[in-house]
Amino acid sequence: MPELKQEDINRLVDREILHHISAAADELRCECYMVGGCVRDLLLGNLSRDIHVLVVAGSGIQVAKAVASRLGDAEFSAAKGTEAAKLSLPQGTVYFSGATALDDDLYNRDFTINAIAVCLNTDHFGEIVDPLDGRADLQDGIIATPGDPDTAFRQDPLRMLRCIRFAATLKFQIEDETFAALERQREEINRVGSERVAGELNKIMMSATPSRGLVELHRCGLLQLIMPELAALDVVETKNGRSHKNNFYHTLEVTDNVAAGSDNLWLRWAALLHDIGKPLCKRWDAAAGWTFHNHNYIGAKLIRPMFRRMKLPLDDRMKYVQKLVDLHMRPIVIADEEVTDSAVRRLLHDAGEDINDLMTLCEADITSRNEVKKKNFLRNFALVRQKLKEIEEKDHIRNFQPPVGGEEIMSLFHLPPCREVGILKAELKEAVLSGSVPNEHDAALAFVVNTARKLFPELDVSLDASES
Repeated sequence: MPELKQEDINRLVDREILHHISAAADELRCECYMVGGCVRDLLLGNLSRDIHVLVVAGSGIQVAKAVASRLGDAEFSAAKGTEAAKLSLPQGTVYFSGATALDDDLYNRDFTINAIAVCLNTDHFGEIVDPLDGRADLQDGIIATPGDPDTAFRQDPLRMLRCIRFAATLKFQIEDETFAALERQREEINRVGSERVAGELNKIMMSATPSRGLVELHRCGLLQLIMPELAALDVVETKNGRSHKNNFYHTLEVTDNVAAGSDNLWLRWAALLHDIGKPLCKRWDAAAGWTFHNHNYIGAKLIRPMFRRMKLPLDDRMKYVQKLVDLHMRPIVIADEEVTDSAVRRLLHDAGEDINDLMTLCEADITSRNEVKKKNFLRNFALVRQKLKEIEEKDHIRNFQPPVGGEEIMSLFHLPPCREVGILKAELKEAVLSGSVPNEHDAALAFVVNTARKLFPELDVSLDASES
C-alpha cells in the first residue's frame, strides 16, 4: 500500500457531504470525526458509500439533524434512547454516533486498522488521529486487535469471524498473537447468533478468493464448530498403498474456480458444499480402490439441515444449492462417456434454468493435475454445452411441460385422478426425454392413446379423440 501524504488525504475527503458535516459540527461547537471502516478504505485508496461519523462531547442526533436541514433531500432516522442516527442519501448512508472521548472509542474498536479517525472540523479538516498506529498495520497488511486479543474476542466473539473476513477480503495476514487468541477463544463463537455468523461467512464467500478465509477458519478450529461437515473433508486415508485425494483442499480449489468467474453467492455455496456427502459414503473396494458412490445424492440431503442450523435461507436459494449438489456428477458422467442426445435431453430437463450454472460448477470441479486428462474433460464439456444448445433449440426441453397434460388425459379417457393417469404421464415424459416422441402435441397425444390401448385396453377413447 503506498503511503498517503496529507494532501492526498485532503483530496480524498474533499466531498460535499463531508463539508456539510464539518459546517454543522462547527456551528454546534463539537468535535466531529470520520471513523471505522470508511477511514480504512479511504487510506487504501477506496471511497466507501457508507460513512461513519463520531461526534465527541456533543450530540450525534443534533449533528445529523443539522446536516439533514442543510441538504434538504436526506432521510433522517434515529435510534430511540441513544445518540445514534443515520441519514439516507442517494449516494450512500451516513451513520452518526456519540462519544465522550475519541481515544476511548478508538481503543475499544475491533482492529487497529479500524481504529483510525479523520477530523472533519474546519480547523483540522482531513487530519488523521491514529493512537494505535493502525496506518502501520495497513501498510504492513496486518490484522491485530488494539489491546489483548483474548479480551477482545471474549467481549464480542463475532470479532473472530470479522478478523478472518478482513484477512480474506484485504489479503492481509493475521498477527501471530491475535491468531493464537482465535485458537484459544474459538468456543466463544457458540455465543453468537447463527444469523450473524452467516452474515460474515457470506462476506468471506464473496471475497475474490474464498479459500483464504476458509483455510484460516479451519486452521484456528472455527470451521469445525461452524461447519463440521466441511471440516470432515480434510482427511486422506491410505489402504494397500492407495490413497484418495484430500477433498477439503479440492473443494477450496473448486470454490475459487467458481469465484473467479461468477459473483453468484449461491453458486459459490454450491461449489463449497458439492462434496460434503463424501465422508458418509466413502468405501474401500479391493478392485476399484476408494469409492464415494452417491455422494452427490447424500450431499444434497445434508443441505437443508445445514442451512436450517446455520440460519441460511430455506427458500429457492437453498433449493438451488441442493439441486446443483445433487446434479453435479451428471455432466461429468456424460462427458466421460459418449455424449448421447438422450442423456443431454434428460440433463437439460432436470437442471432447467440452472443448466449454465451447473456446467460452470462441473467445469470448476475438474482440478486434476494430469493436464491431458483435464484437457479431455474440458473438451468433452464443450461438446456437452454444444449438444445442450442444439437440443434446446430443437426440442425445447428446458422447463419441460408434457405436451399432453393430466387434465387432457382424464378428459380423453373419462377418468378421475388415478394411477392410470400418472402412469400415462410418466410414459409420455420418458418417451419425450428419450427422443422417441417429438415434444409436440399431436405426436404426444397419439403416443398416449397407443400406450393406453397397450397397457389399459379396458379404457374407452373415441376414434375422433385419438385422431385429433
